[in-house]
Amino acid sequence: MPRNDDVRFTSSSLKIPLNPPKPSPFNFPFGSQIAKTRNSLAQLVDSVKTRSEFKQFNFSRFWNRLAASTHFAFPSRDRRSASSIGRSSLLCSASLSLTRSAESAQSEDKKNERLLFIPKSALLCSASLALTRAADESSSSSSSSQKGLNPSRSDEERVLISEVLVRNKDGEELERKDLEMEALQALKASRDNSALTVREVQEDVHRIIYSGYFQSCIPVAMDTRDGIRLVFQVEPNQEFQGLVCDGANVLPAKFLEDAFRDGYGKVINLRRLDEAITSINNWYSERGFFALVSNVEIFSGGILRLQVSEAEVNNISIRFLDRKTGEPTTGKTKPETILRQLTTKKGQVYSILQAKRDVDTVLTMGIMEDVSIIPQPADTGKVDMVMNVVERPNGGFSAGGGISSGITSGPLSGLIGSFAYSHRNVLGRSQKLNISLERGQIDSIFRINYTDPWIEGDDKRTSRTIMVQNSRTPGTLVHGDQPAGSLTIGRVTAGIEYSQPIRPKWSGTSGLFFQHAGVYDEKGFPVIKDHLGSPLTASGKIHDDMLLAKFESVYTGSGDHGSSMFAVSMEQGLPVLSEWLSFNRVNTRARKGVEIGPARLLLSLSGGHVVGNFPPHEAFAIGGTNSVRGYEEGDVGSGRSYAVGSGEMSFPMLGPVEGVFFADYGTDLGSGPTVPGDPAGARLKPGSGYGYGFGIRVDSPLGPLRLEYAFNDKHDKRFHFGVGHRN
Repeated sequence: MPRNDDVRFTSSSLKIPLNPPKPSPFNFPFGSQIAKTRNSLAQLVDSVKTRSEFKQFNFSRFWNRLAASTHFAFPSRDRRSASSIGRSSLLCSASLSLTRSAESAQSEDKKNERLLFIPKSALLCSASLALTRAADESSSSSSSSQKGLNPSRSDEERVLISEVLVRNKDGEELERKDLEMEALQALKASRDNSALTVREVQEDVHRIIYSGYFQSCIPVAMDTRDGIRLVFQVEPNQEFQGLVCDGANVLPAKFLEDAFRDGYGKVINLRRLDEAITSINNWYSERGFFALVSNVEIFSGGILRLQVSEAEVNNISIRFLDRKTGEPTTGKTKPETILRQLTTKKGQVYSILQAKRDVDTVLTMGIMEDVSIIPQPADTGKVDMVMNVVERPNGGFSAGGGISSGITSGPLSGLIGSFAYSHRNVLGRSQKLNISLERGQIDSIFRINYTDPWIEGDDKRTSRTIMVQNSRTPGTLVHGDQPAGSLTIGRVTAGIEYSQPIRPKWSGTSGLFFQHAGVYDEKGFPVIKDHLGSPLTASGKIHDDMLLAKFESVYTGSGDHGSSMFAVSMEQGLPVLSEWLSFNRVNTRARKGVEIGPARLLLSLSGGHVVGNFPPHEAFAIGGTNSVRGYEEGDVGSGRSYAVGSGEMSFPMLGPVEGVFFADYGTDLGSGPTVPGDPAGARLKPGSGYGYGFGIRVDSPLGPLRLEYAFNDKHDKRFHFGVGHRN
């Protein structure tokens, strides 16, 4: 994102320094520059230089009452030093300054009387309280001041005020009547013909300043023929004419414009300024950035200058920890293999949300048991990022079992066993080697996969997989049971596949595979026709050879099974040699989950079509546990085209157990007879059908265990059992 240092809206300098901040909302010290900042204007502005002028006041009785109402006393050689302002916890502080006539002052010096101070106050701006009277009252004031009064008593004594006015600092009427009304509306105790204490006057000074429109307020008491007139002499803030923002590298210029646009051409209100700065800091906080507004200055001409401090990433390092002791150790993974997975780079503004995504990315590599990021202070305004990682064991041998949905008969129908060796981190580069063997009653798959999750030197996160596979799967899905025994489809496949993220939540895959396929009887001999005379191969030979180019694009929502998903894939047979098959197959799948109270509705739709010369066993088979429930595997039909829709309503029952109601529908779209040999028509398959039922799901380490009871439109009933989510 481009820098916004040169953002401008248009055109006694007033600088607002800062107090030390409270701990960062991220609980992390940014360094000397950021450590002195705070995102509230109430802490940003510490004090504003007082603009008070001290006026003579000789009305002795009121002097003594005011003097007695103060709380602290300090000796001073210079009476004007009484105007010093202490540091306040808010924007500014206020003081009460009273001066006396020269005669009274000399008497005071001789007796070493103390000047009195009002303690620091939580105000928006500094204000001094000066009261004046005519010179002929000076002697009375001098004699009275030497008597001394009880402070607690005098503080509550009231003085009758005949008139209350708001004027500018020179005592003249304000040019802008709206500002005069703002000051008058802020007053609470000070009214015409009211009796006031010093404390009440001071509180009204606070209220005028806290309105945000004024940078100083001096209450002046004047003795008139009609009584004491109380005048609040105010100095308004400047009109806002422009904005300069320094150090904002990631903050959008439009956001700044929107935050300050309404105040352009108006008197600067410090409370509104506080809100604008808070909105900027909230923008950073919501996006996890370590940044905030660190300084504010108001220049003559109404120009605001904001200084933004953003914590820049200085260095990124990897620290390996022992999985048992937690102590630093030497890792087997090359640090650059981890670093290239991170989206956080040196020189960027540190974001806690981006760091969390980087942690998730490293965990998905599958080679780490635990990952955490610890930011540490570096140079001024910078942060070092240390990633602690605990490696998993690299791999080894494993054994297990499973179920194949394609086997529906026999004493051990569907049961398969597996044995595998895997290495998750070959050469310390997160490359993966898997060698596996799965064996069942008829099924068998031997597979070797070698995956490089990120090809070295590629900047688009492209992965590469090299695969060799020898498999035998049941041919009953299309051709059914044979009198002489079941048929099996044998395939030897080898190829290479590349995959990369296209955009957020989208990925793309392309590959090239060679396949050698044939059909075998129960004794393992190749056959080219079934018992009904339908062909089993497309070429008429015992084997079909094909070179397939594959393309696939997948969209995934949150990654959860109930989230949205869309996938489209295409396979194209390339007839490099004349005997190699040429066909095109397109397949699509879509899924959408909707929360309805505690229940979830999951809708799914899939479909496909094949054009060209293809083997009959490659036709789309419809019906079964992962298709239309209530039918056996492939019993609805098989065709060049198909469409299957499903709806499921699941709801929690007890602990890991869920209940589910479902309905499925599938059709070959009338394409069954176009498959070579019409295997579906020869077996009187309907070509379309629906099923419905209910069941339970149990969450287990193997994935969801599904037990379902379904009815179909032929009034047949059937149990279905499966492991994992439906395809």
